[in-house]
Order: sequence, then structure tokens, then C-alpha cells
Amino acid sequence: MTDVRDAVADGERVGDDPREPQRRHRIAVLALPGVPPFELGIPSRVFGSVADAEGRPLYEVVVCTADGGPVLSDAGFVVQPAAGPEALAAADTVIIPPTHAMPELAGGGPLPPEVDAAIAGIRPGTRLVSICSGSYVLAAAGLLDGRPATTHWNLAPEFRRAYPEVKVDEEVLFVDDGDVLTSAGVAAGVDLCLHMIRRDHGAAAANRAARICVVPPWRDGGQAQFIDRPVPEPTLSSTTATRAWALEHLDEPLPLGKLAEHARMSLRSFTRRFRDEVGMTPGQWLTAQRLELAKQLLETTDLSIDLVAHRAGLGSGNSLRAHMKSSFGISPAAYRRTFSSAA
Repeated sequence: MTDVRDAVADGERVGDDPREPQRRHRIAVLALPGVPPFELGIPSRVFGSVADAEGRPLYEVVVCTADGGPVLSDAGFVVQPAAGPEALAAADTVIIPPTHAMPELAGGGPLPPEVDAAIAGIRPGTRLVSICSGSYVLAAAGLLDGRPATTHWNLAPEFRRAYPEVKVDEEVLFVDDGDVLTSAGVAAGVDLCLHMIRRDHGAAAANRAARICVVPPWRDGGQAQFIDRPVPEPTLSSTTATRAWALEHLDEPLPLGKLAEHARMSLRSFTRRFRDEVGMTPGQWLTAQRLELAKQLLETTDLSIDLVAHRAGLGSGNSLRAHMKSSFGISPAAYRRTFSSAA
């Protein structure tokens, strides 16, 4: 479950040669009966926001169905696809949004014949992605056996019973297992799409897409998808302002006491409130933000590794190397070679 581990192939990625125009990455979104319109629209909206320096789209997104015919969404209107199963066979990435009209899958039943045939036509090596209960389709096709995956937290017990060969982790927003990626429900699908853009083209491209879509640019896949707590009362103090302030001072020491002082809270109250709002400890959050800043600096500047580490508040180059190796499975130098966006 990393940003970059599987994007590195001999230090390059598709389109690295500036002399060659990038072929648009083909994404097929499989609309199944009972598909929720929101999740169906996520890939087109997010990937459609990504362009190169000349403004040329980097992704081609097409919505298809298993037989080329229209399907009824769970909102009561008909989705008329642009293509049929041939789009799956030609795709570089296939994304399967959830479906609310295949109850047989909840019990581990077989896929409908037309869906099974469409999935079987996907080329080997194609990147496979599910959003929420779209994981049931991948599991029913046997594509998740023995692999880590996630789905909506509320479906996890049922999913585990139906597909015991899948290593389900309902605690995370998404799971990146290289050529197979799965996400939790609704907004986690946005997070996964941004993660894929980051993996394909780097953090700068993902951040631009997030700004266009007006969504947060980065939520780590390992972040908890569900925290059982009441919605905070609006009258209570918030850590929002302190988090915004910390992002402007990542190059400085930010001990817990300093953060609590800025928020005008006791250490105990600040720590509890921070976890309620963010879902992780202040230390975990700071490390994640510093690593994100380090990746952006590696992509967009020619600063030395030591200076990148200093500006990101990670101390020395050795510290940055250790953090990136632990979190992403890659060194700063290798990350820069792969994802540099200086052009």
C-alpha cells in the first residue's frame, strides 16, 4: 500500500521521454445495474481534470456496460453507456463502481453471465480498480483471491464470509496492491483516483486535479475510513486553525506542547480533539504532511536531498531516506528520477 512502489520500473514511467507525446491512458468505467450516480461519475470527474503542460488530457475515460445496453441506476434514471465490453478489452485501467442490484454477490454467488464474460475479456496486466462494493465483482471473478483489499466498512463482515480467500482490511480508505486497487465507499473513491494520478504522474498533477475538483489533495490510504464517534459540537474548540498554521511552519520544530499552545488547549484536550477531527495523532499527521511536502520538493526543485529534508522538517537526508523507504518503499533520489516534473 504505497504511493510509488509499483510505479517505478527501471526508474521510468510511461511518457517520460519528452520527445514522445504521451498516449492518453485509457480508463473504462463499468456501469452495472443499480450503480450509484455519484460513484459512477468519480473517475470521469477526477481523471478528466488531469492534463500535461500543454493542456492535453492525459486520460481518456469511457463509461461502458457489460453488454453495451443501458442500465438503471439506483437513483431511478437510466445510464446510457458510450460503449460495451469492447472498452474493457481495450482499457489500460478498468474501474468498477458499486452496484446495488446484484444481491447474489453478497452470498458469494456467481456473476451474471454477461458480466462474467465482460470481465474475462479484460487483457492480462490491465490495472483493476473497485470503488466500495465494486469489490464484490472483482472477488466474484476470483481476482482478489489471496490479495489484500478493502470495501465499505459496513460491508466487511458480509464480504469476509462470502469471499474468505480475500484479505479484507476495512480499517483503511483504500488498498494499492499494484495492479489491483480497491477503495472504501463514496469519498474514498476520490482519494483512490487521486492516489492513482499521483502514482502515474506525481504529486503535482494530483494536487492540480484536486484543486480543480475542490477536494483535499491527499489522504493516505492507511487512514481510518470509519471512526465511531459523534459529530463534534460546533461550539467546541477546533484544531483546524492550528493545522493550517502548522502547514506553514513544517520546517520548524513542532512539538505537541507548541501545537496545543497555539490551539489554546491543554495537551490532553488538544490530543483528544485532534484525533476526533483527523483520525490520527498529531505526530502521525505531521509526519505525513512533511513527507508530502518533501515529495513535492523532490518533484519540482533541484534542491539537494539534505535541503529537501530540512525544508520539510524531517531533519537530515538520512532521516528523509528512512521515512520514504518505510512509507513508500523508495529512496528520495529514485522518487525524484521517477516523478520529477521540472519540465
